[in-house]
Amino acid sequence: MKRFQGKTAIITGGSRGIGSAISKRLLAEGAKVIIWDLLSPEAAKNQKNLNFVSVNVSDWNSVGTAIEKSKQLTENIDILVCSAGITGPNQKLWEYKISDWENIFEINVNGTFFCNKVCVPLMLKNRYGRIINIASIAGKEGNPNASAYSSSKAAVIALTKSLGKELVDSSITVNCVTPAAVRTGIFDQMSQEHIDYMLSKIPMGRFGTPEEISALVCWLASSECSFTTGGVFDISGGRATY
Repeated sequence: MKRFQGKTAIITGGSRGIGSAISKRLLAEGAKVIIWDLLSPEAAKNQKNLNFVSVNVSDWNSVGTAIEKSKQLTENIDILVCSAGITGPNQKLWEYKISDWENIFEINVNGTFFCNKVCVPLMLKNRYGRIINIASIAGKEGNPNASAYSSSKAAVIALTKSLGKELVDSSITVNCVTPAAVRTGIFDQMSQEHIDYMLSKIPMGRFGTPEEISALVCWLASSECSFTTGGVFDISGGRATY
């Protein structure tokens, strides 16, 4: 099925983990995919069939340069998936370094804001768009020893709801996905104790897979998703309770 034939998608953090799975599925379904990520030139060459733009999503000037480079590759930006993010260290709030807290918000919150900000005007001009921001179940429930990450993902949820309401008179939908833990390279940023805690909270007794997340994201990115905006979609193995 080629749901995305003729569509162009920007995927932040699209070279690894959940972002990579989303990129591959969109590509397989006909989309032109532009990855925004931080990679060495050598690693970027390995992104077969994908267009790669080096960008630091936490830097406004870098994001501005990235959108200009992307406009040289395509006429329209139809889909934006904001998947770039970090977890930060697992510590009690009162032990958290200010620099670590700020870094998490710069990437997870400011990065999402910057990328949404530069893509919306293009979608308005083209009278079509699908924006999907990757949040987390932690943004709804608050994980202990992860106050910065949980708070940043709560901000992504609120940003999504606000922007969705602002665009209701357009043909642009804005939704977010709130996965429970998915085993990717991001686990390398976490303590084993925190990983074990997250698994214990999932009734299905296993972690999600990037492919499962990509299946949901690709529906939200499709033209079929026409009456849902400002939505929060749980994919949590039964963990979500509201």
